[in-house]
Amino acid sequence: MFGSTKAFSSFAVDDIAKAKDFYDTVLGLRVSERHGLLTLHIAGSAPVLVYPKEDHRPAGFTVLNFPVEDVEPVVDELVRRGVVFERYEGFDQDAKGIARGEGPDIAWFKDPAGNVLAVLKPN
Repeated sequence: MFGSTKAFSSFAVDDIAKAKDFYDTVLGLRVSERHGLLTLHIAGSAPVLVYPKEDHRPAGFTVLNFPVEDVEPVVDELVRRGVVFERYEGFDQDAKGIARGEGPDIAWFKDPAGNVLAVLKPN
């Protein structure tokens, strides 16, 4: 039924200006804005819509994953850009916040609205 539609993902933030700056300047994504909504243009994927929501509450799960060849240098660069990596109980994370050995190498961080994002090396 929806096999040929152009579906896309979306998630909410509490401040479009802060989100635009973060996704553009900090993460280096191509971001466009139209009618108060952001579109994240992620290479090789459908666009991701980011919309404002006054009573926004961050999701309790990862809303966006960024596959990379090697997690550690990406974590280092994001830290240089001011990103703080999250720590979660139940995961054996190293000093940089990278979980290794149980699934893909992965490190989680949040956008300014508190949404969880991750960089990971696919297995």
